Amino acid sequence: MTIGLRVDVDTFRGTRDGMPRLLALLNARKIRATWYVTLGPDNMGRHLARMLRPSFALKMWRSGAPSLYGWEILLRGTLWPGPQIGARLAETIRQPDRDGHEMGVHAWDHHRWQVGIDSLSDAQLEGELTRATETLATILGHMPRTAAAPGWRCTERVLALKSSRAFAFRSDCRGVAEPFLPLVHGASIDQPQVPVDLPTYDEGVGRASGADRAWNDALLHRMGDGKPHVLTIHAESEGGAKSELFAQFLDRASARGHQFEPLGSWLAKQPGALPCAISRGTITGREGWLCTRGAEARS
Repeated sequence: MTIGLRVDVDTFRGTRDGMPRLLALLNARKIRATWYVTLGPDNMGRHLARMLRPSFALKMWRSGAPSLYGWEILLRGTLWPGPQIGARLAETIRQPDRDGHEMGVHAWDHHRWQVGIDSLSDAQLEGELTRATETLATILGHMPRTAAAPGWRCTERVLALKSSRAFAFRSDCRGVAEPFLPLVHGASIDQPQVPVDLPTYDEGVGRASGADRAWNDALLHRMGDGKPHVLTIHAESEGGAKSELFAQFLDRASARGHQFEPLGSWLAKQPGALPCAISRGTITGREGWLCTRGAEARS
């Protein structure tokens, strides 16, 4: 089975250190992926305020956040201004594109979007997305074909934005890995969504002895059902402390006959997308709401 593979790059350290490490790991295995990159200030440390929420604190404990991400990431944008990722790391961001990978827009300010999507105005959301898109286009020398909302925080309001409609497809939601045409204000838009169905490392890993081995076993088991799947990895984890674990996963998956490809290539091989609603939902291991695939539209 062919698995759609996307890499989310959320932070300065993930870009600086995780992207090159993951790129080398994937290139060595002749695997291409879709990279969704953050271009503006790294203010991810401000998420620590969410530690007051028991569900977020539990997630941080379960995933071993300090050892997984490092205090450099966990404190970014708190004690000092967050660095501008695109301005300082343009050459690093450019490299996957040069190596034949697919590049997409993730965010300008990842933290601002994720926590402020309901409070930011349409103009502010347009500004965030437009600035990120223009910055990535300047770095690459061409327009990116795809985008993915930070933390899967997406709504019909976002999909209706002019800046959002500039992409050939988007990957903003969780659910069964079947492309669909999202309904916006009751009508479907001609911009396919590629849902992510497999859990991310921080959502599913446990803290018991052998948890990492069990994590790879669980992913491979999920992928062995003969159905299409889409997997998201992160430059901060699989490109950081869990890079060796991810390399083992890829080699075991390859030995079982699985192949990985960018979302655009994966999308092109799927059956025609049908209209489908989006909604706010929750998934195990992730704090707060995210965009989920809803019911298919009835003719």
